[in-house]
Amino acid sequence: MIYFGAAYYPEHWPEERWPEDIRLMKEAGATVTRLAEFAWATMEPVEGQLDFDWLDRAIDLLVENDIDIVLGTPTATPPAWLTQKYPHTLAMDEYGRPAQHGLRCHYCVNSPEYHTLSRQIAGAMAQRYGQHPRVIGWQIDNEFNRICYCPRCQARFRRFLKEHYQTLDELNTRWSTAYWSQKYTDWEQIPFPSPTSGHNPGLLLELRRFVSDSYRRFQAVQIEALRPHLRDGAWITHNYMGWFDAFDHYTLAEDLDMASWDCYVRTGHHDRTTQAVVHDLTRGFKRKNFWLMETQPGHVNWASINNMLNKGEARVLAWQAIGHGADAVLYWQWRSAYGGQEQYHGTLIDQSGRPRPFYEEAQQLGKDLAAVADLLGGTEPAAQVAILNDYESRWSMSWQRQHRDFDYVTHLLNYYRPIAERNVPIDVISADASLDGYRLIIAPVLLIMDEKRAQALADFVKAGGHLILTVRCGMKDRANALLSARQPGPILAGIAGVEVADYNILDEPVPVGGGWLTGQSHQWAERLNVLDEDVSVIARFGKSNGWLDDQPAITVSSGHNGLLYYVGAYLDEEAQDVFIDHVLKTAKLKPPFDTPAGVEICPRTNAEGKTAYILINHERDRKVVSLPWKAQEHLGKQTIDGTLDLDAYGIAVVTKAN
Repeated sequence: MIYFGAAYYPEHWPEERWPEDIRLMKEAGATVTRLAEFAWATMEPVEGQLDFDWLDRAIDLLVENDIDIVLGTPTATPPAWLTQKYPHTLAMDEYGRPAQHGLRCHYCVNSPEYHTLSRQIAGAMAQRYGQHPRVIGWQIDNEFNRICYCPRCQARFRRFLKEHYQTLDELNTRWSTAYWSQKYTDWEQIPFPSPTSGHNPGLLLELRRFVSDSYRRFQAVQIEALRPHLRDGAWITHNYMGWFDAFDHYTLAEDLDMASWDCYVRTGHHDRTTQAVVHDLTRGFKRKNFWLMETQPGHVNWASINNMLNKGEARVLAWQAIGHGADAVLYWQWRSAYGGQEQYHGTLIDQSGRPRPFYEEAQQLGKDLAAVADLLGGTEPAAQVAILNDYESRWSMSWQRQHRDFDYVTHLLNYYRPIAERNVPIDVISADASLDGYRLIIAPVLLIMDEKRAQALADFVKAGGHLILTVRCGMKDRANALLSARQPGPILAGIAGVEVADYNILDEPVPVGGGWLTGQSHQWAERLNVLDEDVSVIARFGKSNGWLDDQPAITVSSGHNGLLYYVGAYLDEEAQDVFIDHVLKTAKLKPPFDTPAGVEICPRTNAEGKTAYILINHERDRKVVSLPWKAQEHLGKQTIDGTLDLDAYGIAVVTKAN
């Protein structure tokens, strides 16, 4: 089924209020709620004295109303007695100042004491609720986000480096420490810098790997405490924050059963592609469906302008998440607390306990999902296009942008957007994931390249796949040092039939043109040398700085079973649209059927090959969709033979009629 609900905090309210809250949940169509992820002080008010009786009663009341439960381990918010008695559990900033109690995630992720205490509370919860038939899943902590600079983290970082490099000679060689006389003769000499410090690129990359490893170990402490006590079918997840990049999400997701994330629009209104790409990113962490563990019920409280979403807009956001593989939509949160830092955050029930106007929109979503529960259960998206995402390349690029406006995610979106707007499904996957089953692979700014990655991409083209390499691909090795060969490295240069003679950072746009492509390159331009007669030049740079004039900018190699495009330009939106249209047509990739602008098609297919199409009108104007076959529309329970009307922010779920 597709679950629907909200985060609920019964510990905020007198117990006599709970039945009314849960009655309203039931009337809204809720099928799940998340509990306890911030309740450590209520579950363990004094060290060693556990109180789960209140949580027992809350769970019993939810079950009486046929609502399932996801329990969160409460380690994002340690109680005051803990940080007072164990002050070394508090994280330190880069200036050596300890975090203050009363925030979130203010712990040291490598603190042995905190590991022990986290293991104890997670284990106690699991022993009590792990076999409960209605506790369907567990969330570890909440939104990992902090880097700790305490002495213990620094010492562990140096041990991490020693395990990886074995000798200082190896480290010095890989990091080029002869530069600026950085050579190390003792492991204790190695600093623990801020990621924004402008330090040695090799050191900075290892620091991010260390942060990823640290959170994975902290997460594993809790997973190991939970798993022995959980019933079959109960899953474990963590709620990520979209493009947040303090750690490698693929590394952490390896140990989870499922990924989830917290989706917020913040200021303004939703954008079809910027929301969709993060759903596809999150689905790619495990390459399976995910949960939308939090999303905003109307507005947030922490943006620059906390405006209300338009009526119907949140319903669109929920359905788009489902269309891209979400098996649950949970709002944050159910009811406004009287106090605390998030008093003004949107909710379904206000501080008086009465439904807000948004409650009706959420209630409609609950009815929608009940109507299609059997249809969508067990279905998932399927794509023949994949965009490769690589945290190490993103980190490396962000430390050495070369152009202040060059942004990794924005560049990735320049490829994602025109494909998504054509309603061609896309996966966003790790650069080290299997490429089997795809027709088109795009590798935007795959800056970090090793032999294994390069060979996998080369093999994909040899097997008949279509590959796009973009600017800044294949510049560095896994130590964040420049490759000895020119971009994109020897293996891919041999397949692409080109090498990058030089790169130019642009202070103003440069013309780019060819037979069917005209536009501009901004921010970055790579002058290509053609090495092979099987290479065709699609576009050349126009008159600019002299170095680029009439030089190849975009090429395609057809010397193998597939095609390899090398795009040495950062194309403007219009030119990118023309280029992607050509690539998709050449690869024989097209949408299930045509729709007006602003209407998204999200196919979800079951194991038997039956597909349900979620149609979403992202705009505030009525749209008319011409269906290519007779269809059953399941929300309105009608048969469509010809055209389907979608009101402003309208939703339809259709299948081919029998």
